[in-house]
Amino acid sequence: MTKLNELVNWFADKNKVMIALSGGVDSALVAYAAFQKLGDSAIAVTADYKTLSEEELQTAKQVCSEIGIRQLLLDYDELENEEFVKNDSNRCFHCRVELGDHLLKLAKEHTVDVIVDGTNLDDLGDYRPGIEALRQYGIKSPLVETNISKSQIRDIAKSVGLSVHDRPSNSCLASRIPWGQRVTAEKLARIEFGETVVKQITKIKQVRVRDLNGAAKIEVEKNDIPLFDNVVLDKITEKLKMIGFTSVEIDPEGYKPGKINVIAD
Repeated sequence: MTKLNELVNWFADKNKVMIALSGGVDSALVAYAAFQKLGDSAIAVTADYKTLSEEELQTAKQVCSEIGIRQLLLDYDELENEEFVKNDSNRCFHCRVELGDHLLKLAKEHTVDVIVDGTNLDDLGDYRPGIEALRQYGIKSPLVETNISKSQIRDIAKSVGLSVHDRPSNSCLASRIPWGQRVTAEKLARIEFGETVVKQITKIKQVRVRDLNGAAKIEVEKNDIPLFDNVVLDKITEKLKMIGFTSVEIDPEGYKPGKINVIAD
């Protein structure tokens, strides 16, 4: 039995399922598999919160349109949650606890008997307090239970025609702010705009603009760093300073997930 069949059949004994769907390939494949088995008894839910970029939201909507699955949007402001805003090492945990509350409430309204997410085997090796939070709410991870890795997810997604199959992994905008520095709407806005500017000027897909007390540190894959010659960097710097960044630099070490997960002064 192929991995896709295993994933689809994971839903065989389920009546009505809700999928926590972001703009990424993992939850997209879970939603695809659920819809193949359950049709209209599978519902996708995307949390349209303040740390989700507009690009991610539009991608999530596009994915649901491709699959044909019904999509609900959860709209709330996690910046009203002081535990989240203070941005300590448990920020993701507090975010996911709040998300879990909203998902459970929505699941009751729609008589859903199981909620699933896009956590995969590779995620289990990282520091992910958010995963632990969702476990406490009984949220299941079909990709983990069917032993599917990230590379397999991309291959399967490509084979079934999902446009996000090669989309770079992403994380919420708050992950660009070091632990210990408060999350604010202003910071999130300039981070999102900054990343859009860098992508538009360089055509690079995998971009992080870290906000280090107002200084922008741009992370891209190491082999993309040479694209930032003086002309390109000057153009980016001009635009980023216009939106409030005090300085701009390229991280010479290149992109690495979770690099600033340290308490910063």
